[in-house]
Order: sequence, then C-alpha cells, then structure tokens
Amino acid sequence: MQLLAATAVSSMLVGVSQASLYPGQSNFNHTCALQTPFLSCSANAYPNITDSCCTETYGGLVLSTQLWNTYTGLESQGQVLPKDSWSLHGLWPDFCNGSYTQYCDLSRQYDPLPSPNTTTGTPSGTPIKPYNGSSISTFLAPFGKFDLLAYMNKFWIAQAQPNGDFWGHEFSKHGTCYSTFNLPCYGPMYRKHEEVIDFFETAISYYETLPTWTWLGAQGIYPSNSTTYSLIDFQSALVKGFGALPYIACSGPKYNATAAGNGTLDNGGTVLSEVWYYHHVLGRVQARHGVPINASINGGSVGNCAKAKGALKYPVRTVGSEV
Repeated sequence: MQLLAATAVSSMLVGVSQASLYPGQSNFNHTCALQTPFLSCSANAYPNITDSCCTETYGGLVLSTQLWNTYTGLESQGQVLPKDSWSLHGLWPDFCNGSYTQYCDLSRQYDPLPSPNTTTGTPSGTPIKPYNGSSISTFLAPFGKFDLLAYMNKFWIAQAQPNGDFWGHEFSKHGTCYSTFNLPCYGPMYRKHEEVIDFFETAISYYETLPTWTWLGAQGIYPSNSTTYSLIDFQSALVKGFGALPYIACSGPKYNATAAGNGTLDNGGTVLSEVWYYHHVLGRVQARHGVPINASINGGSVGNCAKAKGALKYPVRTVGSEV
C-alpha cells in the first residue's frame, strides 16, 4: 500500500517547476522543534499529514553519491582530486518508488549547462535556460563560509568544468527537489541563498560519513593499473562499511566487448566510476539522520558493472591529478 501511495504522489509531482513544490505553502515560521519527525517514505511522510518542512515528503529516497575520476582536465588551473579519497558527486532526492524529477524550481536555476535542458528530459518539457550570472561559488562569501568553500574545492570536484559550475548543476537539478529545502520553509527571516548554503553543508555532512576509500582499503582494495577485481569484492567491502548494498556504477568498455569477455552475454561496464548510497531520512534532510537502505529497495538494479570474476578495473589517477 505504501508503494502504491508513493507512486500516486510522485505521478502528481513529476514535472513541477514552480517556486514552491507545494503551491500555497505558508512561509510563516516552521518550528520543527515542535513537530514529530517522521521517517521519509513512511506512512506519515506526506504533506497532508505532516509539515513538509520538518519531514522530507517529496524526495524521500536520499542518495549520497560519490565519484572515482582519474583526472579533472583543469589541473593546470589547480583543480585537482583529493588524495586517498573519492570525491563528492551530490545529494539526490528520488521519489519513494525510485523514480525522480529534476530542476523543480526554475527561479533558483544556477546551472550554466543544464543537463538535461528541459525539466522532463524530453522535448515536451519546460526548457531550462542556462544560467549566466555570478557563479554559485560566490554565494558563500556573504555568509562568511570561507572554510566551507575551501572544503568544497578540495572534495567536491568537477571534471572538465569549474567546480562552481558543477555545484550550480547539483543544487539546481537536485537541491530544488527536496521539500525541506523549499523556500517557504525558511520563513519570514529568510536570507537570499540561505538554502543553497544549507544544501551544500548537508551534502557534505552525508559525504563525510561515507569513507569509500577507507572501506575499500580495509579489505585490501586499492587503485591499480595491473590488479583487477570482481564486483563482489566491492559490494562486500561497501556493505560491511555502510550496512546496506549501494549502487555501484562502472564506465569503460563493456565486458563482452573486451578480449576476456568476448562471446559472453555480460555487457556490464569494466571501470569502477561511482557509488550511490541510499537512505531514508528521519525528519529534515538537514538533520543528517540517514538510515542506510539497499539500492534494490524497489526491486531495481544495484549497478551496471560487469559481473564476471576479475572483470573490473579500479584505475590509478593520472600523475599530477590529485593532491
């Protein structure tokens, strides 16, 4: 019944791109200290039951995502990857049934290169105009968040574009699709871009609890250009660390397009590239009370990597691309 309810709600909400996820929502103070926090995707986590500023009722399946890139393309400009660490990709709100929407509030569109370029990813969606204002990275200075900016420039790293452009993409595409980051939730004393800073700090707080490099290393798994690994190696190490099975993504040649996999039906990717950690959250996403759940919660895939023994590469980063 809960899944059916979530499906019904998500079908009504997909494609919304207004200034409020819930039109008509009050911008009076939302005093969450007086509200009972509910677990997202539970029977009480719906806007007609609870305050959607105090319990996540829109994107209740929260994915903290990380990248393993081997270069940035902007090394000459000092944009490098963090040594002995995966980098932060983002904090994504999926609907409880596993579907998702994007660019939910075009009045807060700070992405210079929207991808996709419509709200639905199809020609029938609302076009998303590229942002041409000051980089979202400049939003931190009025709040005195220089330490936050330094941290982001170390661990939240873009490839082939300035970091600020990447952060603008992540907030605009994903951050605007949470109920608890909705503008009315910030009340009458709201300061411009306050929710952007809140989103950045929250994304980092989840990232800091998910030391992918350390969890893999604890099982003897380190980047190598000679050693290969099996998918089960990564899955076992990350389940041990996280407590649930994340989604593991791979890029590179498909296994059945390689010499080793020629003639097989295994068309999974062969180069480790990304991990998505799934959570339900208690109360506000900003409260950082995430409950690990399996990526297969809705019967979906837990990755796109090759499953054959020894099929995966975890490549060493390019010389000069990390510090």
